Amino acid sequence: MSLNEDRGLLATRPHRGALLVIAATAIVFAGLAAAGTLAAAYAIAGFAIVAAAALVSMRAAEKNERLARPVAILERGDDLLRALVAGLPDPVVALDRDGRVLALNERARALAPALRQGEPVAFALRMPELIEAIGRAAAEGEEQRVVYSERVPIDRWFETVVMPVKRASDATQPDFVLITFHDLTPLRRVEEMRADFVANASHELRTPLAALLGFIETLQGSARDDAKARTRFLAIMQEQARRMARLIDDLLSLSRIELNAHRRPDTPVDLVPIVRQVVDGLETLARDRGVTVHVDGANALPVLGDHDELVRIFENLVENALKYGAAGRRVDIKIGPGASAEGEPEALVSVRDYGPGIAPEHLPRLTERFYRVDVTESRAQGGTGLGLALVKHILNRHRGRLTIDSAPGAGATFTIHLPTAVPLRQR
Repeated sequence: MSLNEDRGLLATRPHRGALLVIAATAIVFAGLAAAGTLAAAYAIAGFAIVAAAALVSMRAAEKNERLARPVAILERGDDLLRALVAGLPDPVVALDRDGRVLALNERARALAPALRQGEPVAFALRMPELIEAIGRAAAEGEEQRVVYSERVPIDRWFETVVMPVKRASDATQPDFVLITFHDLTPLRRVEEMRADFVANASHELRTPLAALLGFIETLQGSARDDAKARTRFLAIMQEQARRMARLIDDLLSLSRIELNAHRRPDTPVDLVPIVRQVVDGLETLARDRGVTVHVDGANALPVLGDHDELVRIFENLVENALKYGAAGRRVDIKIGPGASAEGEPEALVSVRDYGPGIAPEHLPRLTERFYRVDVTESRAQGGTGLGLALVKHILNRHRGRLTIDSAPGAGATFTIHLPTAVPLRQR
């Protein structure tokens, strides 16, 4: 049945009922008057009273039909409405003019589990600004937008669009209201991360830059002719300049990795020679720190990856073990096959030191940018606070993961998990 036919049916039903009542009343009173049972004057008066009552009833019924018309049509077309709402990508709720829920999709139900079809939306959504916007949209027939936040159970931000829907362009009031929720949480978190990143990067650069400027001013002034002070200050300035260079290099590397985060490497590489190459390259550092590095590896362990990025991962992990775990005088690297929790084959590379270990409260934050367990120790070791953040982002690009096992006094073990590729000898 078409919308116009629905409208015509709903509009004529009260008229037909009233006309039938009036016609039946006229026949009855005419018969009574003709039979002499009732005087003509009383018959006319009785007919007038009944006819008036029928007309009043018709007007009331017509008004009720007009108010119920959108709901009646929606009830007959509820499957179409639900299908439409269910197919929308964002949480969506359809309301009648009184604020009762007509339809909602699963995303809206997940967002507000208290939403129930047929119940007022105010029972489920306790944001006064949103309820007021719904009332304005229903009364004024104009779109409303509201941005609000939730703090429980976690911080989330939403933009809500309240759209009144009219079937006829000349209608004064909407037939129903659609509420669409847009989750702004990822955008807000990215903005916060950018702000924190800029603040941290600026702070990290400002410290060595201030040191350089201070020493330059000293050399230009009181230490101009002091050869011993000049030699000492130039060595410090060189170290501070190298620190700035390392920080800038890590920032650029992190930016490049993030740009390619969506592109998974597809080149087969063997992890065993990569790890041995890294160990050989850090042999001088290990000798200077008095640390022995032992590698226990398979003959071949192929993965799909970017060679240079994988080298960067193991350089960071092995260098950290040599610097922060030097007290243990030993670093063990184990390479071998494994399996994920889902049973998928993985390549595992663990780097274990026997140093002071890491307290449990620090473990979840170790891969955050610029996060350090000990700021003074990290800077003394030449750290930038970005090494493990680089490791995490490279592993994300390779669809891998990092696990950390450590306790105070028991050293630390950093394990790389990477999906394995087809063995090289089968290619």
